[in-house]
Amino acid sequence: MKRKSLKDVSRFLEPYRITRGKRFRLKDHDPGDVGGLGSADKPEAKRLLTNGVERLAELQEKLYASDQWGLLLVFQAMDAAGKDGTIKHVLSGVNPQGCQVTSFKQPSQEELDHDFLWRSQRAGPERGRIGIFNRSYYEEVLVVRVHPQILAGQKLPPRLVGRRLWDERLEDIAAYERYLARNGFPILKFFLNVSRKEQKRRFLERLDQPEKHWKFSPADVRERGHWKGYMAAYEEAIRATAAPHAPWYVVPADQKWFTRLVVAAAIVEALEKLDLAFPKVSDAKREELALARAQLAKE
Repeated sequence: MKRKSLKDVSRFLEPYRITRGKRFRLKDHDPGDVGGLGSADKPEAKRLLTNGVERLAELQEKLYASDQWGLLLVFQAMDAAGKDGTIKHVLSGVNPQGCQVTSFKQPSQEELDHDFLWRSQRAGPERGRIGIFNRSYYEEVLVVRVHPQILAGQKLPPRLVGRRLWDERLEDIAAYERYLARNGFPILKFFLNVSRKEQKRRFLERLDQPEKHWKFSPADVRERGHWKGYMAAYEEAIRATAAPHAPWYVVPADQKWFTRLVVAAAIVEALEKLDLAFPKVSDAKREELALARAQLAKE
């Protein structure tokens, strides 16, 4: 691969970026795609990722200092698709003070006593920070849709559980994301698109290596039996909520090195579009700084 910058890599983003969901079909996206690159390009891809992590750290510092914008990153995927590793590698250089990571598990009783978006609203990023949702409110139109019996424990009045429930939830999510964007919190949503074959290989790897046993749960295998249901639910969710202010990135996830490169490029591109800068210092502030310098020089 000819030596490239991360801006060159951003050209790879278009096939994976979904801003209009009307004609989206998941079967049109190959989990094994690597953007025309090959195994020989891995060293260059690693260098680009390193550069991307460094650039991301620079942009995050400006985001924090300016204290106007916030960025929400949503990661969704089937088990073993690489969400944790992607978050770890891509955001390894970000100052922890400017980053908030939330992993959404099964809702607590307190959370079930509120609307389905409540816990996500509480965990949203502040201005100047990058918020990362490892799974998110989308679980309410994914796992709950695949396992509708979960609805029985969500305390919804029976008259509200109708045929349009999923459409209504998707409408609410789209409206919520539009609301966030209008208030200075753009959203990037990543679906790490792993193949069923690659998921199986990773599950077997976890079973073969004792140090990875903690990552495996028998429930993971049971969920594989609902693969088609999940793919249909993801497709419907992406169709209903893809928008220019809250795009989906359907990122090929069979090759982790390429997954991480695409995610890094997407985040850097989004932050650069915000035209971030450090706050300008007023004349009065400059005088204060000059006085402080003079006092220190006298010591």
